[in-house]
Amino acid sequence: MYLIFSICASTLIFVIFKVIGKRNINTLQTIVFNYFTAFTCGILSYNSPVIIEDIISSKWFFGAIGLGFLFIAIFNVMALTAQRIGLSVASVASKMSVVTPIIFGLFVYNESLGWQKGIGIILALVAVYLASHKEKTNARFSIKSLWLPIILFLGSGTIDTSIKYLETTYVADNGIPIFSATIFFIAGLIGIGLLSAKAIQKTFTFDPKSVVAGVILGIVNYYSIYMLLKALNADNFESSTIFTVNNVAIVMLSTLLGLALFKERLLPKNWIGIGVAILSILLVTLA
Repeated sequence: MYLIFSICASTLIFVIFKVIGKRNINTLQTIVFNYFTAFTCGILSYNSPVIIEDIISSKWFFGAIGLGFLFIAIFNVMALTAQRIGLSVASVASKMSVVTPIIFGLFVYNESLGWQKGIGIILALVAVYLASHKEKTNARFSIKSLWLPIILFLGSGTIDTSIKYLETTYVADNGIPIFSATIFFIAGLIGIGLLSAKAIQKTFTFDPKSVVAGVILGIVNYYSIYMLLKALNADNFESSTIFTVNNVAIVMLSTLLGLALFKERLLPKNWIGIGVAILSILLVTLA
């Protein structure tokens, strides 16, 4: 059940971004409110007293600051990808980032690279291109049409790798809620800074609808991570199985919802890309 809820919540994030774009709700303001909502959820989930001095002195604090910058930057890229190119592209590009922690593990944790992992990593890069390319003609390679999913791919992988490294190295088992809440809070503060800069430049217009959208997105965002962590703690499933089912299901469910709800059109090469994406996830996570 935890895995099912995680899949639904993660997919819903892409849908919310799509709806925000359709309804002309301010994306940046929504993301800022989202992070303060997710921060609140993390604080409410933390059973121990919140001591600011202990947080600042924690070995993971500076890493959390870096992740705060990445969170708000990549969330904006995710929103733009879903709005401009489509749900399937956004989900594929972000879920393919599973190859980045694996490459990191090869060098840091001295993990082995078999033929299966190697092929899976190569196929992941091919999948991002095929699923993202929307041109109907055989146009020349266009960076303009690919930069969003490429940045989303690299950024999501960096976030996953950094979180994994910090949690396994510096974060205690009962410290995950406050660690997550700190990242969300820093991301929210950065967002406030961006909005303040717009206000100084007199380009800021408050969008009341972004408050509601941000609260909804924040709750979904927090619990997509929380439910996945709960699923990973289950004794009757291996983590490789959890990650495989989670990532494949999100890619497929996002694609189906894009077709059903938003009438997104996929070219044959896009369908091939989604198929290659699923194959690469299976190869990499089951290696």
